[in-house]
Amino acid sequence: MDVSYSTAGTAARERKRYWDEAVSSTYFPLDLRFQNSAEFSGDLNVWDLGAVSLSRLDSDGLLYRRQKRHLLHEREESYLITVPEKAEISFEQSGKAVRCKPGAFLVERSHLPYEFSYTAKNTLWVLKVPIATLRPRVGLPERIASLSFDSTRGTGALFVDMIRLIAPRLVEMDAPARDMTGKHLVDILAMSLISDERMLMSDAGSVQVGHLHRVESYVRANLARTDLGPQVIADACGISVRYLHQLMKRQGTSVCHWIRVQRLLRCDEMLRDPACRKLVSEIAYALGFSDHAQLSRHYKAHFGYSPSEARERYSLTSPSGSG
Repeated sequence: MDVSYSTAGTAARERKRYWDEAVSSTYFPLDLRFQNSAEFSGDLNVWDLGAVSLSRLDSDGLLYRRQKRHLLHEREESYLITVPEKAEISFEQSGKAVRCKPGAFLVERSHLPYEFSYTAKNTLWVLKVPIATLRPRVGLPERIASLSFDSTRGTGALFVDMIRLIAPRLVEMDAPARDMTGKHLVDILAMSLISDERMLMSDAGSVQVGHLHRVESYVRANLARTDLGPQVIADACGISVRYLHQLMKRQGTSVCHWIRVQRLLRCDEMLRDPACRKLVSEIAYALGFSDHAQLSRHYKAHFGYSPSEARERYSLTSPSGSG
């Protein structure tokens, strides 16, 4: 469902409350500090893209605070990908302070307190992505939190260009088309993120970073292979098996464990997708598991409930569900 908010028709004394409710319902609860609440001006447009949402926020300068008390009743974590158009934004989370100017985009986590502000009138594009949608594409999304990424060239520029281009066309699209558009947008976002060296090993040399990038990309593209293992991956990426094990050890994991986690995350993404009609057994074979039982055992150990229970949960909480 698409929603629009504007302070234009709101009485001066009501603008603070009105904008507070608009922002909280679009993203999540926040505390707002206005430079002048009576004269504050803001417009917010929100478009539904299936699992993700896209919004365009135009407003005067403002300070947004995400407090610990806001997190008490939150369930699923989300990430906000924010693109400033007119003015610089300042952001602080987990002790990291970031200044993001037009020509870049910023990543914020919903499950940690933060401060976000801009002093001049600004326009922001914001993509809200559930962690369950982002994780299968970027591995450990925590690595991207509180970072600013270049959007002036390459896939970063493509990501921002796509946001600007699709917004005027969304009114012409039906729900399946929007859902697919949202997935493509997250895929392009993921490509721009994983190409950044900070997403890999911060203390690694450029050669190691390149190898690990190829390994991650190859594994995610070949999860259906039943023979996907250290030797296959090493051969495909032009490195030795020993070196591959060293790369993964520096990430705090093993090759086989990391492969299994990627399969489970992709499985979870498929179970969440209302357009996916595959049986759990079909998903198991499509992701390289030997059978339904093997997938169910590993999935329950990782998430705490079975694939069948997960699909039922997700169907009840989805917009098209009965709950």
